Order: sequence, then C-alpha cells, then structure tokens
Amino acid sequence: MTSNPQPDGPALLSVERISAGYGKALVLWDVSLEVRPREIVAVVGPSGAGKTTLIRTISGLTPLTSGAIRLEGVRIDGLPPFRIAGLGVTLMPEGRRLFGDLSVDENLSLGAYLPRARTVAAETRLFVERLFPLLRDRRAARADVLSGGEQQMVALGRSLMACPRLLVLDDPFLGLAKPAVAQLVRALRDLVATRDMAVLTTGQHVRRLLRLADRAYLLETGRVTAAGSGSTLLADPRVSRALLALGPVGEPHAEAEP
Repeated sequence: MTSNPQPDGPALLSVERISAGYGKALVLWDVSLEVRPREIVAVVGPSGAGKTTLIRTISGLTPLTSGAIRLEGVRIDGLPPFRIAGLGVTLMPEGRRLFGDLSVDENLSLGAYLPRARTVAAETRLFVERLFPLLRDRRAARADVLSGGEQQMVALGRSLMACPRLLVLDDPFLGLAKPAVAQLVRALRDLVATRDMAVLTTGQHVRRLLRLADRAYLLETGRVTAAGSGSTLLADPRVSRALLALGPVGEPHAEAEP
C-alpha cells in the first residue's frame, strides 16, 4: 500500500478492517479508511470493486460481518440507517432519486426531516440557495423538468438540508456535462472550506475524483490496495493501468479537468 501520512487531529469517520457483503457472499475484505473533518476523501476502483457496498455499509444499509465503523470514536455499525443519519451521516445515492412530481422547494424541504435539521432549516436553505442560485430562481419548478445538472444541484441541496457532518456521495458526476461538473466541484470545495463537515465520495470518474480529493483510496476486488493524496494516486501506475484507461467515455484528461 502507498504510504499515506495522516492529517493531524482525530478522525471524523474510522472504518476499521471491515468485511461485508450480501448473505454469504462477501464483497469487502479487511477494508480500513479514515475521513477527517473538512476533508474530501475519494474511493476509486474498477466496476465491481465494492465501492457502493462500502458506502452502503457505512450508511447502515448493508451489515458488517467483521470489523468496526466509528463516528468520532463511537461505534455506529449495527445501528439502523435512520440512527446513523441522525448522527450526521447523509448519503446522496447514485442517480439523484428526486421526487419528480414535487417542486424544487418541496424536494429541498424533505431533506430537513431530522429534528436537528428542522431547527435550522431556514438558515440552511439560505446557504443552499447561495451555493446554487438557480435553485432559488426555480423553486416552483417540478424536479422532473430540470436538466441533469440542475437535478444534481437539487439532490445535493436536499442532502445539505439534513445538516450532515459527513456527506457521502455515490457517483456524483454521473451523467453530467462538463459545466455542471465544474459547478459541482466548486460547490464541494466551498462546502468543506466553509462548513463543519467532510465529504466521502466514490464513482467512475477517476480523474475528476482524484483531482478533487485531499486523500484517496484505491479499492480492488473488495480490498484497499493503495492510499495517498489524490495527486499521488493519480500518478500511481496501478491506478493508471487499472482505471484511467477504463473511465467513462468522454472523461477529459487531467489538463482539461475543471
């Protein structure tokens, strides 16, 4: 594994040698990683490596068979998903999953369903609309008439309405045009710079994720095989051989990245 000096300070999220899967079929073996406050961490790997299973396990949707998951030192594995969400872990799943027949305003309001989020919903809404002014202008529009990039803004805004301490993103750039990707990248960087939160993200767009991430992990066949800064993994020959040539069609090279 690539040497990876850890940032100073305690971890917000600690994943400690976990194994997990579905029934008797394991997908993850002995996986460990950390996410620290105000940090963007990416998990990259080929299709079928276990990336989605990993974030589902962190969110409580897939049970562990061994290991531990801690939030600020307190074990959260074994808790139901709503309890984990209540502690500040918010998952934005792949594919946005908005309520298409509801308005932008209604979709955002649904994000503030937790008691801790409802008390500051008005303040959070102002922050979300400053981050994405289009959402303020299109409050009354149905979600299903928006473009893919606009829907992704609504999905991210809805997640932020939950006031997460850890925002977990599954393939956030999927299906987005380059201008929408650039706006989302800026938004994520602004979030960790201005809010007391961290981001854990995974997906197919390897170059984009590694250029965005403070630190990253390479997951192959359910195991972490490399870790380091995003730029370190971007230059790692294993990443280049395994992933960069196999990225989504049309993914720009590093010099063209937003």
